[in-house]
Amino acid sequence: MTGGAPRHPAHRLGSVRAAHGWEDAAVSELREVTVLGSTGSVGRQAVQVVAQNPDRLTITGLAAGGGDVALLAEQALSLGVRTVAVARATAAQDLQLAFYAAAQQRGWATGQYRLPEILAGPRAAEELAARPADVVLNGISGSIGLRPTLSALAAGRTVALANKESLVAGGDLVTAAAAPGQLVPVDSEHSAMAQCLRSGRRAEVARLVLTASGGPFRGRSRAELAGVTREQALAHPTWAMGPVVTINSATLVNKGLELIEAHLLFGVPYADIDVVVHPQSIVHSMVTFSDGATIAQASPPDMRLPIALALGWPDRLPEVQPALDWSTASSWDFAPVDHEAFGALRLAREAGEAGGVVPAIFNAANEEAVSSFLGGRLSFPGIVTVIARTLGAAPDLGVPTCVDDVLAAERWARDHARAAIAGGSD
Repeated sequence: MTGGAPRHPAHRLGSVRAAHGWEDAAVSELREVTVLGSTGSVGRQAVQVVAQNPDRLTITGLAAGGGDVALLAEQALSLGVRTVAVARATAAQDLQLAFYAAAQQRGWATGQYRLPEILAGPRAAEELAARPADVVLNGISGSIGLRPTLSALAAGRTVALANKESLVAGGDLVTAAAAPGQLVPVDSEHSAMAQCLRSGRRAEVARLVLTASGGPFRGRSRAELAGVTREQALAHPTWAMGPVVTINSATLVNKGLELIEAHLLFGVPYADIDVVVHPQSIVHSMVTFSDGATIAQASPPDMRLPIALALGWPDRLPEVQPALDWSTASSWDFAPVDHEAFGALRLAREAGEAGGVVPAIFNAANEEAVSSFLGGRLSFPGIVTVIARTLGAAPDLGVPTCVDDVLAAERWARDHARAAIAGGSD
């Protein structure tokens, strides 16, 4: 985002500015939660968090693509949700059959359980996101999460945002639609920053420090990345994630998306956001203040903590995950990013500084390149090459005024990326 005065780092997180001294007792009312992307990694862990805290959270709506209707049906019946949404319209009948199968496994006869309402089609998650709930957790993968994010914001829901692509692609549309405190990050890095920002005022913030595990190829040179295989790239040393996010972590594209997200969430200029490699993934991010103090948030690499904090924000839930064990020796390492080997981070910074739909072009080109890499049609270094060529050829499409502007930019980027891949981008 360019131009204008710097915003308070809590511009989208109004309650972050709390906190000089002890706060009042935590709010304990029951919160209703809608989970978008419930069969994915974040969605499944969110269900676990809710199960651990039944007196604080209840899930009333679920949405998924429709690729695993058996799991979706099991989740819906176990949680007793009101509504289930599937993106594939043809999956609605399969889901209904899965409900009956799951009920029979429980020994429930027809009529002994309530069948949830089923929404089906590409706009089903968007419709569900506007339904009554206190919090909408958007764990959908990819920029298809943009419309549900905007739908939830327009309906006045608090959005626990794990779908970083919708913020990156939507940019100004999302930040303009969000009231202070309405967007709460789920990514562990941005959750860490939100927690650290409680330690000072906007005028006292000097820098944001985004940590990166470095992925499975940390320490390799650019030349050594040429022969990377699909299996090697999917073997992340710290986190268990979906294939696209895992590849994005290996290329550091994921960190580039998080860099853009940090700027949009907290209003800190790109020049004041650093990225540092921290292979242990214990320190999830840091904030440096004007007096030289750096506040870090540290915890074991477990997504349940940032998910729980986003669902209960600004309060902490009592049962989430074990804390760090200080009874055993350990060491934490930090190192600068090798921008020569991992050029995606520089490209992301340039895309973010350009603003408008350029971040959407960056993200869409990457999605096409990752798909081709996973399909064996592109080399690992070719992913960043395709992104660079697509950004280099991008026309000036201006600032998006609606979702269709973003989608048009993405279509252009995908078409160009496919042409670059077909023409040979290694």
